[in-house]
Amino acid sequence: MVIRLHNSLTRSLEELQPLQPGRVTMYHCGPTVYSSPHIGNFRSFLFADVLRRFVEDQGYAVTQVMNVTDVGHLTLDDIEGGEDKMEAASRKTGLTAWDIARKYEAEFHACQQALHVRLPHHMPRATDFIQEMGVIIDDLLQKGVAYQRNGNVYFEVAKFPAYGRLSGKVLDELEAGARVAVNEEKKDPRDFALWKVDAKHQMQWDAPWRDGARGFPGWHIECSAMSTHYLGEQIDIHTGGEDNMFPHHECEIAQTEAHTGKRFVSIWLHARHLLVDGTKMSKSLGNFFTVADILQRGYTGLELRYALVRVQYRQTLNFTLKGLDEARAAIARVHGARQRLVRIREGREAAGGDDLDGAVASANAAFTAAMSEDLNVSEALAAVFEFVNVCNKAQPSVAGAKAGLSAFARFEDVLGCFGPEPVPGAVADAPAELQDLLAERTAAKQAKDWARADALRDRIAAAGWRIVDTAQGPRLEPV
Repeated sequence: MVIRLHNSLTRSLEELQPLQPGRVTMYHCGPTVYSSPHIGNFRSFLFADVLRRFVEDQGYAVTQVMNVTDVGHLTLDDIEGGEDKMEAASRKTGLTAWDIARKYEAEFHACQQALHVRLPHHMPRATDFIQEMGVIIDDLLQKGVAYQRNGNVYFEVAKFPAYGRLSGKVLDELEAGARVAVNEEKKDPRDFALWKVDAKHQMQWDAPWRDGARGFPGWHIECSAMSTHYLGEQIDIHTGGEDNMFPHHECEIAQTEAHTGKRFVSIWLHARHLLVDGTKMSKSLGNFFTVADILQRGYTGLELRYALVRVQYRQTLNFTLKGLDEARAAIARVHGARQRLVRIREGREAAGGDDLDGAVASANAAFTAAMSEDLNVSEALAAVFEFVNVCNKAQPSVAGAKAGLSAFARFEDVLGCFGPEPVPGAVADAPAELQDLLAERTAAKQAKDWARADALRDRIAAAGWRIVDTAQGPRLEPV
């Protein structure tokens, strides 16, 4: 089926037509690792994960890149001002900027694991691509679309007439916004930094071009360097949160297309902001949640994932703790239907005569249609729960149970929020949330995160269950 996605650049639904037939390249703006990941961050990251999963489900080979910003992102990015976010965190905590970056990068990876993210094929750090950024900066200088002032290098926006096309900001708006922070070095207040010089900055490099001053890169140039390194000069899909659209993505387009002379991205996708209890998330309002905050409240990664992906990415998502309880109940409904099918397949419950072929075909078709129309997850979930109702009312045969489980496995593969198929035996009677903890413990062991694995084991034991390792994998038994 044709996949249609809403291109932020053209403001219209467009068919996904990869530059290379059968193969899709994706670049996703990743974390700036200066603080603990919060649930608003992961709304965007999980949207990218579901996108990748569905594109793969539809038979495409995908190469996915997500960057790690560990230098260059300014605290006032909308006006190219303020302090580098890593430097600001260092000043507040007393840790070095390097230590800040590594600390929160590790925390981000732990959150990816807890939320069952399918890891990108490449997750490069900005600090590992200084040379590649230098190649692009040098080329822009040679072409006359960038200039140096006191060692700082700026992109000259006037040399790229299409600037503002993605965000829809007209020239007057861009100039008015830029005047908030006047920088006398710039030819034009809209010009943005490619390279900055600051003797107090902890993270510095010799400029990787002739006669350049020692300094550090601007935020925007890193994504151009890393995307072209892994995916080539043109890519199929680029995603991010709506706050990335300006200035970050606008600047990416300008510098990359000025460098290559080619269209940079075919389809731009942007996830809307997340609200908490109907209000913008804010520490001062007491409605700011990190991923760790939610997990510490006793919710599982699957429940948080469900709560964050259940609404189509272009719709505002209102997050509530009640919504997490609803996610727990929804996952339990799916799990209950799968448990019954497992029991029938394994001969632990009497089989009937329903082969479920029609129901499976209808559920798969409805699910695919919803996801193909700009990743309408809400409609896709409606198809899943209609199928749950059918399975609960039917008297499936063994073949029908197998077909039903195959459909549920597909829904899980795309959405990633229902967990693995229930294992025959005592585990089938364990609560869904404990099975989720078992799955997270298995992932933690595979990642050699022994402390987390032990902590998850203890939570399972406290609930009155023990883990039994078998040749078919771990299962739960009551103590």
